[in-house]
Amino acid sequence: MTFSFERPLVLVGAGKMGGALLDGWLAKGLLPSLVAVRDPVPSTDIERLASKGLSLNPPMAEIAAKRPALVLLAVKPQTMTSVLPELAPLVSPETVFLSIAAGMGLHRLQELLGAEVHAVRSMPNTPAAIGRGITVACANTRVTPEQKVLADNLLAAVGEVGWVENEALIDAVTAISGSGPAYVFYMVECLAAAGEALGLDADLAMKLARETVSGSGEMLHRMEESASELRINVTSPGGTTAAALDVLMGEGGLSPLMRRTALAARDRARELGK
Repeated sequence: MTFSFERPLVLVGAGKMGGALLDGWLAKGLLPSLVAVRDPVPSTDIERLASKGLSLNPPMAEIAAKRPALVLLAVKPQTMTSVLPELAPLVSPETVFLSIAAGMGLHRLQELLGAEVHAVRSMPNTPAAIGRGITVACANTRVTPEQKVLADNLLAAVGEVGWVENEALIDAVTAISGSGPAYVFYMVECLAAAGEALGLDADLAMKLARETVSGSGEMLHRMEESASELRINVTSPGGTTAAALDVLMGEGGLSPLMRRTALAARDRARELGK
C-alpha cells in the first residue's frame, strides 16, 4: 500500500509515537509537503523534514484553509486540555481527529473540540517504532466509512489494526498491548537478574534474557501454533522447564500477577479519561 493524498495530514505532537507513525507514513510514500506538524520543541528529524517541504508550526488559519483530511493527536493526556481548544478551527465534517492518547475518551474529545467533531480514539504501542505495532481503535458516530478507512490505513502503516464498537474496551486494550511492552522489558530485566543470581556474568545474563525473549516473540509471530502449544512443545515432562513452570503456573504465580497488573493499568487509564 502506498499513500497518496490531496489534502494534508496534521500531526499534533511529534514525540516517539507520533514520530513513529509519521515515519511509517513517509515510508509508504506520503510526501512531506502534505504534512503539517505542531510541536513546540520539534526534534532534529522533524526539522530536517521541514527542509524537505514539511510544514512546521504553521498558523492555525493556514492549516484550516487547506481542509486537512486528518488530525493526529499525539500529545500526552495531561496536556490535551490545553492543546485541543486551540485546534477547534480545524473541526469540520471533512476532517477526522485521530487520538492516540491513553485514557482520552471520545466524550472528552467532544467536550474539548465540540460536539460536531469526527473523532477516533486509538491505542497503539511502542513496537510501532519498528513497524510491528498493534493498534485498536473506536470511532464516534460522526465518523464516515471513508474516514474510518483513512484512519485504519494510517495506523496500519506501523503494524496490525483492530476495531471495537464498545469504547470501554479501549482501556482494557491499553492495559494489555499499550502498556504491555513495558511488562515484557521488565521480564527481561528480571530474567537477567535471575541469571546473575545463579552465577552468570551480568552481560551474558542480559544477552541470554534479551535473545530468549526476542526469539520467542519471533516464533509467536511466524508460527501458526498457539502460545499454549508452543509452551507445551518446549516442556518435557519432569524436565527443567516443567520444574520452572510449576512455580510460574502455581498458586500466586504469573497468571494472577498479570491480572492484577492489567487491572492497575486499566483503572489508571480510566482515571486519565475523567
